[in-house]
Amino acid sequence: MISNKDKTTAEQLSNIVVKGIQEKKGSDIVMLNLQKVGSSVADYFIICTGNSEAQIDAIRESIEKEVHKETRQHPWHIEGLQNKQWVLLDYVDVVVHIFQKDIRTYFSLEDLWGDADLTYIDE
Repeated sequence: MISNKDKTTAEQLSNIVVKGIQEKKGSDIVMLNLQKVGSSVADYFIICTGNSEAQIDAIRESIEKEVHKETRQHPWHIEGLQNKQWVLLDYVDVVVHIFQKDIRTYFSLEDLWGDADLTYIDE
């Protein structure tokens, strides 16, 4: 049986994800706390930018490695591996969006969740 002490909270998982992003020099990292937003699909969205398909893939791999190392979790769902312009890692309570810059600008997810608490992470 797993005790509450051994469970990773959404906030802790978000911090692990950010560490994985920073390991591969992801930029413009924003953490959206959606816990107070009605009908949100997750507790946190983490959004970052990669400069190339190779960097986006490296960021994804780093996140998966860090999360697995710290929590033994794997993403519930992954999208965007074919084109690597927008890769999504879904850890249920935490959803990670890794964008190429122009795609991120176009979709502007930060603006869609205006009620969320935003935290901009220093690089």
